[in-house]
Amino acid sequence: MAETQLHNATRTQNLFGVADGQAGYFTAKQAEAAGYSRRMHHYHLSAGNWERVSTGLYRLRDYPRGDQDRYAELTLWSRDVQDRPQAVLGFETALRLHHLSDLDPAEIHLVVPPTFRKAAPAGVVLHRAELTARDTQDRGSHRVTTPLRTLTDALNEGRLSPEHLQTAVQDALGLGLVRKVKLKDALSALLLPPQRQFDLLQMLERS
Repeated sequence: MAETQLHNATRTQNLFGVADGQAGYFTAKQAEAAGYSRRMHHYHLSAGNWERVSTGLYRLRDYPRGDQDRYAELTLWSRDVQDRPQAVLGFETALRLHHLSDLDPAEIHLVVPPTFRKAAPAGVVLHRAELTARDTQDRGSHRVTTPLRTLTDALNEGRLSPEHLQTAVQDALGLGLVRKVKLKDALSALLLPPQRQFDLLQMLERS
């Protein structure tokens, strides 16, 4: 009996250790690795210990809610067959997370690999691109594009108004998150129409 209780406590501790770094979320494969067989998943769902979020994705029922839970959920939603998350928060969502401009986007923007095949859930915009390790920052339960990559994407995409774009650049420079020379180099490397590239370089000079 004592051995069974110890085993249960170890399982619980293992799973909490994983979920605690993911805003309370965990995958079916992570639960199995923590010691919960597939047969036990149904029991813990029925008992109300776990909540089913989507296929193969759960959440500890009593884990405290936070304002960035959705980011953790979408990160795990994007996992591949090896259970590795594919999505990185980017574009307008990354601008908000870095406190660049006063944008408050209604949708969540994710950057996923070009080969990503899942359909975007409601309220989510997918951008397909290859990212390197230097393009992202780890925030525990999710990853976000760096300020330099975020601004480069915003300059390249052209979705933002000139006012929001300039404010984002000025905020990044003012906070010391990017250097103007690095941003100019990144902008010069973009394949933009000559006039647009000139206008953006002029905007950088004024910032």
